[in-house]
Amino acid sequence: MLTINQVTKHFGGQTLFRDASITFSKGANYGIVGANGSGKSTLLRILTGEEEPSAGELSVPRRARLGVLKQDHFQYEETRILDVVMMGHGPVWNAMQERDALLENAENEFDADKYSALEEIIMQHDGYALEARAAEILAGLNVPDEVHEQPLSVLSGGFKLRVLLAQTLAGLPDVLLLDEPTNHLDILSIRWLEKFLESFKGTSMVVSHDHRFLNNVCTHIVDVDYERVTVYKGNYNDFVEAKQTDRDRMEAEIGKREKEIADHKRFVEKFKAKPTKARQAQSRAKVIDKIVIEELPNSSRRYPTFQLEARRPSGKQVVEIEGISKAYGDKQVLSDVSLRVMRDDRLAIIGPNGIGKSTLLKILVGELQADAGSVEWGYETHPGYFAQDHSEVLARQKGSIQEWLWDQVAGETIGYIRGRLAQVLFQKDEVEKKVANLSGGERARLIFAQLGVLKPNVLILDEPTNHLDLEGIEALAQGIEEYDGTTIFVSHDRWFVNRLATRVLEITPEKLNDFQGTYDEYLAKLGDDHLDVDAVVRQARRDKRKAKNA
Repeated sequence: MLTINQVTKHFGGQTLFRDASITFSKGANYGIVGANGSGKSTLLRILTGEEEPSAGELSVPRRARLGVLKQDHFQYEETRILDVVMMGHGPVWNAMQERDALLENAENEFDADKYSALEEIIMQHDGYALEARAAEILAGLNVPDEVHEQPLSVLSGGFKLRVLLAQTLAGLPDVLLLDEPTNHLDILSIRWLEKFLESFKGTSMVVSHDHRFLNNVCTHIVDVDYERVTVYKGNYNDFVEAKQTDRDRMEAEIGKREKEIADHKRFVEKFKAKPTKARQAQSRAKVIDKIVIEELPNSSRRYPTFQLEARRPSGKQVVEIEGISKAYGDKQVLSDVSLRVMRDDRLAIIGPNGIGKSTLLKILVGELQADAGSVEWGYETHPGYFAQDHSEVLARQKGSIQEWLWDQVAGETIGYIRGRLAQVLFQKDEVEKKVANLSGGERARLIFAQLGVLKPNVLILDEPTNHLDLEGIEALAQGIEEYDGTTIFVSHDRWFVNRLATRVLEITPEKLNDFQGTYDEYLAKLGDDHLDVDAVVRQARRDKRKAKNA
């Protein structure tokens, strides 16, 4: 379907990968993984034709249609949302536009042959079902029916990106190339996308940091590491096991060769001066020269350490929320929410986007005033907050990350601060980076270093995994598991939620579901249909019709 041959990519003086050769098979779903900066997104851009390799070649069948997830929604701001999605099928959309233009000008001049040719294109690609298909995909991605006829500008940034994802999927491409498609999706929408990809007949290639998504969707993993691109068969868990097995085998082979050399050297040293053994010693010396040991390259993967600890235990009751309500204009996002959180709870708050999860956390930490209700913190509680978006706050900082962190705990030594920064992968000259210039992942790591030195006994985390790579997410999960305080967190990462949560609070439009147990136990209690977004959409439409007819 699509092939790269001997592809190498240099970036400045760094080699991202070399001599990569892969044939991507029809019907397979490939997950592209690697540390931040390893070159996985660069590889995807080479596959889309957006970037040229330093060496090697890309081969795409002439008739193959590529579906590429775009990130620039500004060109569509005044375009009807359904039209934005339908544009994903270029041949049909263009034919429909030309046909409509012919019909508008029919009184002056009508080209019947041209009209017939356009109709044939539309019919050939099932174009008359395109609008219905676009609406179905939008519904699956949880974009409300009532905005489909409105311009894209009415949506928030995250929902605009959902529309661009819908545009990519609506084109029925032969090859799908998606860079972080689960960003800005809630759990229901991620499950819908998984079902879409599982039934997709073409080839898909996805860059993702979502463990569970990679496990549910992928038939192959493309690993960008050691300046190489290696394909493993199976899902993410299969890949982790196979890669470790490969590494162990290579290290064992090197150990075997090193032992062989050492044995030969001992023989040479012992017998080189003995006339009866001198010839054998020379022969063994030649054998040593012929043994080649290839040095194993260093992995680009780096695991931070998130050392989180509570300064002192809190009281048994951490926080009580009573009758919290909040609206933004005409939109009610929280209504009469009551909740009691106890010491050592690891409470995961889940639910569709826009339901009020982040709003609830902001009310908890005092960043937002509720319209009604109260929040009462318990005895000796000291909350620490990880906001979903730190960019506005950190962008205003003028100093280095070392200066910024030292300001948080002025009584500590510079060695302590440097040690804490090294734990989250800021080493040597990196501590002099300006806070305002950090990437999303660097900002996240710095905020966790701040929480580490402040030692709150309650962690309030809003989508903490958004900008972390797979290694960072695993390290954060371990850090929270070892943390001796209470954690309240919002996340759409199901692997992360299931790894950590001892209690699940799902916010729905109708009610709160408060469950003591893990995420998988919660799903088992509710049944398999709970994450069937199609069933949810159908029920919502039925409820809407009932309300209209009432």
